Amino acid sequence: MQFDADGYLADLGDWTPALAESLAREESIELTPEHWQLIPLVQAYFTRFEHAPHMRPLVNWIKQQLGPDVGNSIYLHQLFPISPAKQLARIAGLPKPAKCL
Repeated sequence: MQFDADGYLADLGDWTPALAESLAREESIELTPEHWQLIPLVQAYFTRFEHAPHMRPLVNWIKQQLGPDVGNSIYLHQLFPISPAKQLARIAGLPKPAKCL
C-alpha cells in the first residue's frame, strides 16, 4: 500500500474499513456511525466526478444525499474538526482535494 507525500492513499483499491480506522486515529478522530455514513458518499462522489470534493461541493453533495441537517459545514466540522474535505477524503482513501491547502 502506497501513500503520497501528504499521507493520502495512492490507490483507492487498497482502501479497507480497517485502514480507514487507522487513518482516522492518525487524524485524532474516532469513527462513529455518523462518520461511516459519510465515507461511502464521498467515495461515490469520487467515482462519479473523478476527483475528491473540496468543501463547497462536499457540503452540496451531502446535502443532496442526506438533507440539510447533515449537509452543512457546521455538522461536518463537528465530525472532522481540522478540515472536513481533507480529513474525510484521507480517511475514505481518496486523493487530497485539489483546492484544499
